[in-house]
Amino acid sequence: MFKWALIFAVIALLAAVLGFGGIAGAAAGVAKILFFVGVALVVLFLILGAAAARKVV
Repeated sequence: MFKWALIFAVIALLAAVLGFGGIAGAAAGVAKILFFVGVALVVLFLILGAAAARKVV
């Protein structure tokens, strides 16, 4: 997930440098969404892992 967010961020930066504002904005929006989804998944899996570890012990 973070890999794709980084790829879209690089695409947004390159498009902005070349003057493609619409493409840069869209790619930056996609990168932001993917980043926050990735962060949410990391937090979710940390909580689930901690809950599972308590049941094992």
